[in-house]
Formats: sequence, C-alpha cells, structure tokens
Amino acid sequence: MNYRHGYHAGNFADVLKHLALCELLRLLTAKDKKLFVLDTHAGAGGYELAASLALRTREAEMGIVRLMALPRGGMPAAVVRYLAAVTAYDRKFGGGGGGLRHYPGSPRLVRAALRPGDRFVACELHPQDTLALKREFAGDRAVDVRQADGYHTLKALLPPPERRGLVLIDPPFEATSEFDTLARAVKQALRRFATGCYAIWYPIKDEEAVAAFKATLSGLKALTLELRLEQAADGKLAACGLAVINPPWKFEESMAEALPWVGRALGATPAMATVPA
Repeated sequence: MNYRHGYHAGNFADVLKHLALCELLRLLTAKDKKLFVLDTHAGAGGYELAASLALRTREAEMGIVRLMALPRGGMPAAVVRYLAAVTAYDRKFGGGGGGLRHYPGSPRLVRAALRPGDRFVACELHPQDTLALKREFAGDRAVDVRQADGYHTLKALLPPPERRGLVLIDPPFEATSEFDTLARAVKQALRRFATGCYAIWYPIKDEEAVAAFKATLSGLKALTLELRLEQAADGKLAACGLAVINPPWKFEESMAEALPWVGRALGATPAMATVPA
C-alpha cells in the first residue's frame, strides 16, 4: 500500500517492461480475434516527469529520457515503436518540443493498442493511484478500473470469455515473501487459463530468490529478459527481469534484436534465456 510507481516512472525497469509490453500487444492484436488484457498492479496510468515524485529520484533520466535523445537511425524496430507510443502519449497531454514531460504507465500503453471489441481490466490497490486511474479512463467503456488486490482478480477473471488474453503482473515487491506469493498466483492462474500470455516483472536483488522463482516456471514455454545496470546509485535498483510465459510467435526474435541495443544505450548488461524444461 505504500508503493508509488511515480517515483520510478520511466526508469530502466520501465523501459524493459514497456518495450516488451508494446511488442506483446502488437503481436497479439495482429490476429483478428478479440483480446482480453489484465493489468494486476496498474499504477496511476500515466506520470508527469516534472511532478514531485519523479523529480525526487530522477530515475527517468537514466531510462526513457536517455533513449528519447538518441537518433532513430539503426534503432531496432521494436524500440522505435515503443518510443513512438511514449511520444504519442506525451503529445496527447500537452508535451512535445521541450523534452519528454509525460510518461505512459502500462494502462495507457495497453489502451493505445486495443482494437474495438478488445477488453481491458486495470487493478490497483493504492487509493490515490486508483483515483487517478479512474479519472484518466472516465467514460471509456473498453477499460474497467478496479480498486482491488490484483492477485485476487486472477481467480475472479480467468479464464476470460475471449479465450485469448495477456496478463501483466507487476507487483511492488514490498513484502519479503512477494516471490512466493507471485509463484503461487501464477501457478493458480495457469491452472485456470493455461493458454494465456503472462508477462511477469521481477526485481533482481536476491539471486537465490530469483533462481527459485525461475525454477517454478520449469516445464512451461517461457522466456526471461533481464537488464543489469553497469553503474547504479547507492540504494537504487540495479537489475530486473521480465518473465514471459507463452510468448507469441516472433516475440523472441524481436527481443533478441532490441534487448542488446537497449542494454548498450542504457549502460546495462542484457540477458535473454528460455526457461529450462
């Protein structure tokens, strides 16, 4: 309940997570079938980089701001598309011309990718962020904003009637037992919706805990993407990953091109691996 993503909006972890999210959405919406998207820990929807929370840490400067300043020539296609989505959001809310001012959270990136007939449920537990999310999507019938524990909604909403879905799980990792809670939730969700695509973000602080979590994915069709900063400020997150279960066709190929490029651009060591059977 204390976690506020506004402190970290646009940082290197967001770059990894949202780059992959944009590509997943592009590939999943390429099929002419309805799609259900569930964001279990949605945050506020969008963030002003000049607001007090973002200015307190300035983490975006070493993430999305650095990427936006680079020339587009030679940039992988997935990165170009991700930056275009960020630019479109910034312009929609009055930015442009004077550097990046507004950064889209996962709910805004999801909404921008939806087609008529697709459905999106965004869950957030923090009352202030839930209110901001409801205001941002007021009157939008394609988006259902719920103040709820995202883990509980996995049981309530899966399997979706659309039978095709993307589930983004991005917990705050405030509790020491978060990896255990996450592993149980994913296992239960897969029992209900085995064919769904799941994108699961995790911090890399305790290597043993990360390895144990990855072991729970054994036997699944899963891919892990990771970035480890070569230099990080004291006390700041220095490494993170995204586990993607049941990735769509061409996703691995796209990330194999984009992830090393992003790593070089952000001064981070990239890693991509399939989860051992």
